[in-house]
Amino acid sequence: MRTLLVLLPLLALATTAYDASPRVIHVTARRFEYDPSEIHVRADEDVVLELESLDRVHGFSIPALHLRSDVEPGKTTRVALPKATPGTYVFGCDVFCGSHHEEMAGELVVE
Repeated sequence: MRTLLVLLPLLALATTAYDASPRVIHVTARRFEYDPSEIHVRADEDVVLELESLDRVHGFSIPALHLRSDVEPGKTTRVALPKATPGTYVFGCDVFCGSHHEEMAGELVVE
């Protein structure tokens, strides 16, 4: 029993250290879409988006969260999502990329 009491706090520390690393979600951009176009996260989790363009320079913007980044081909752009209240937030390309540019959008769903 004494061994168990000593190990329990150590297990709690190990779990905390494991949970401390952010969840990474890979998002690709290409004319005229993001994949995935719908991203689900929990309100309490740390999330990093890894953004990659498959064809040209795109933008990635979530105006409601004041988040914006360029996404360049051949590079991975890492963006930490700010904590947000539950809801649905629209993201989109803010670098003109052609005739269907305005359709290049998606949703971040915070649960």
